[in-house]
Amino acid sequence: MFQIGLTKYLIDLDVLKSPHIINAFQSIDRADFVPRKYLNEAYGDYPLPLGYGQTISQPTTVAFMLEKLQPQAGEKILDVGSGSGWTTALLAQIVGPAGKVCGVEIVPELAEFGRKNLANYELNWAEIKLVTGELGCPPLAPFDKILVSAAAEEPPGKLLTQLKIGGRLIIPIQNSIWQIDKAAAGKFRQQEFPGFVFVPLV
Repeated sequence: MFQIGLTKYLIDLDVLKSPHIINAFQSIDRADFVPRKYLNEAYGDYPLPLGYGQTISQPTTVAFMLEKLQPQAGEKILDVGSGSGWTTALLAQIVGPAGKVCGVEIVPELAEFGRKNLANYELNWAEIKLVTGELGCPPLAPFDKILVSAAAEEPPGKLLTQLKIGGRLIIPIQNSIWQIDKAAAGKFRQQEFPGFVFVPLV
């Protein structure tokens, strides 16, 4: 009920526009992905602490990033910094059982928290992996799309190599969100959207 209200709020803000992304926001309840002590704030339009220096992102920011990413049914998507698992679940709802979503997380406790939250939904084509010392998930590459939920200092080459030709990376770089499209091997188109704040990508 409240998730429907949050979705309507994001539509009214003109941040959420695409029917398949709207459906995901209606189907995946943010309250299932926040720590219990913040449950009464689950539908607030602001980030919430997850502990370990991490947050679950502000709903308007997630909606904006997904609209720029434009995930589609059947795609294979990498979710870097999966945190509570919310974005992993949203992406999985969109790509459907013909697709695949791999969330990666560097904090063991958050990887476990994300897995437990994801288990509330029958999204068997999504998983969350604990990674150490490796950016992304090279064994499953290449990906159609990559979503990053923590800020880098510059476009990470290791992620760009894991992107298919014709694929898209949405990533915060410093205080902007960047859309990077892989036009050909070693050739990219970039677009910047300033005015955001994220925790740093380690």
